[in-house]
Amino acid sequence: MKAEKTLYVVVPCYREEAVLPETARRLKEKLTALMQAGKISRHSRILFVNDGSKDRTWEIIEELHRGDRLFSGVNLSRNRGHQNALLAGLMTAVQRADMMVSMDADLQDDINAMDAMIDAYHNGYDVVYGVRSSRESDSFFKRFTAESFYKLMKAMGVDIVFNHADYRLMSRRAVEGLAQFREVNIFLRGVVPQIGYPWTTVEYVRAKRFAGESKYPLKKMLSFAFDGITSFSVKPMRLILFLGAVIFLLSLVVLLWTLIARVSGRTVSGWTSLMCSIWMIGGIQLLSLGVIGEYIGKIYAETKARPRFIIERVLDDADEE
Repeated sequence: MKAEKTLYVVVPCYREEAVLPETARRLKEKLTALMQAGKISRHSRILFVNDGSKDRTWEIIEELHRGDRLFSGVNLSRNRGHQNALLAGLMTAVQRADMMVSMDADLQDDINAMDAMIDAYHNGYDVVYGVRSSRESDSFFKRFTAESFYKLMKAMGVDIVFNHADYRLMSRRAVEGLAQFREVNIFLRGVVPQIGYPWTTVEYVRAKRFAGESKYPLKKMLSFAFDGITSFSVKPMRLILFLGAVIFLLSLVVLLWTLIARVSGRTVSGWTSLMCSIWMIGGIQLLSLGVIGEYIGKIYAETKARPRFIIERVLDDADEE
């Protein structure tokens, strides 16, 4: 019964020509071993998703597919970002597979953790999250910012699995549930827990990147975190309301102080406090407008309902037979 279950490993790729051949080799070894052990069907595949790369990433995927039908490919018409590329791969794989594992191409995720994920799937879990057992290999700055990100998301009311990125197994019905979430500003780490099917976690040790460079520098990570917060929480808007109420109360105190100063004849001093107040209030107003503008921008993008991705070509033996 277990051997009848088809697995598709979905791997988003953006400028991964340096690491892709080694990733393909290791994944092929893993899927071959799983097939021989009778854990997955021989129709299982490795699905690489090219996210509009300008290097030889797609050419390598085509070469892999020609050489071995174990490898499949999806080519997006243009770069749409990691989350949309991953979603495109899942929506393609759900038509062919019983379960799907998503992972990055950089070989930092432990491929051997797939065994425990598949066992959990056969035990009735629809979603199995790969969770880092520790961050000892990270620098202090990376560890501090990453843990702060998860704590901040939790504080903002976002249901997110601690120390989990996008290494997870999902059943077919879980991915079909994911397809019902239509928002353009997709944040999968927050969306997947909303599906609500039985889930569990599998711990693994995250390795260093095999080759190439990280696609998530600090600036992009901050943007990613802000997108996640504004996609799932209105608490920043409520903080602005709270801040406005506090400033209003302080302004009443300042008004009372100025009246007392006027009556007592002490109206010359206070230039420094006046300038500080003007700059502080102005900064808070601009910050508040920026947060509100971010939410309005997301509403604007959602109302246009533009496609999250456009698939240019699919390489899969199921379509070619």
